[in-house]
Amino acid sequence: MTRPPPDPTRRRALALVGGLAALPLVSAASARGGNPGRPGTLPPRPHEAAQGVTMSEPTPPTMPYWHVYTDGDGVSRQVQCELSQFKFEGVDPQTAPQWNDKQEKSQAGVTFTVLPVGWVGEWHENPRPQWIAILSGRWFVETMDGVRVEMGPGELMMGEDQGTKERDGKKGHLSGTVGDEPCTMIVTGLEVTPTVNQPGRFK
Repeated sequence: MTRPPPDPTRRRALALVGGLAALPLVSAASARGGNPGRPGTLPPRPHEAAQGVTMSEPTPPTMPYWHVYTDGDGVSRQVQCELSQFKFEGVDPQTAPQWNDKQEKSQAGVTFTVLPVGWVGEWHENPRPQWIAILSGRWFVETMDGVRVEMGPGELMMGEDQGTKERDGKKGHLSGTVGDEPCTMIVTGLEVTPTVNQPGRFK
């Protein structure tokens, strides 16, 4: 009895099945990026990984800031100072400790500011002692002593140049944006009495 010739479609199907049988099994977890050495496990989520990290031995940090101030002769100046009175404590008993430098309590007003590209603030004083933190972009501040400082994201300034005396058409400070993008900042004005010739008084 003569057998019919083999069906080529069936032969390809059997070969495909045989090839799949020879492949190693891969778990769904591994297919999603799991640990190949531990089949069936998923990589730890970010918060789970953080819980397994031991906090390093605390070292008191410092935080630099530029202090724009008025000297005894009524001339505005600026110098880089540091916040350095940080304490390692949690905001409550259930929260992990963090470094906090608490300033003296005072009334304050918060303003979010966007300086457009090309903005220039002609010579003027800060309206009150105020913290200025740069969020994005860059700007410059020039004081009456001729010092010009550029600041960018993450940098901090205290504006305390109240009570300056005009000289050569200059009073307070000159400021403006730098580059081709707006400068965004958060300005916290303090309801406190400005001081004279006390650079770095904020610790």
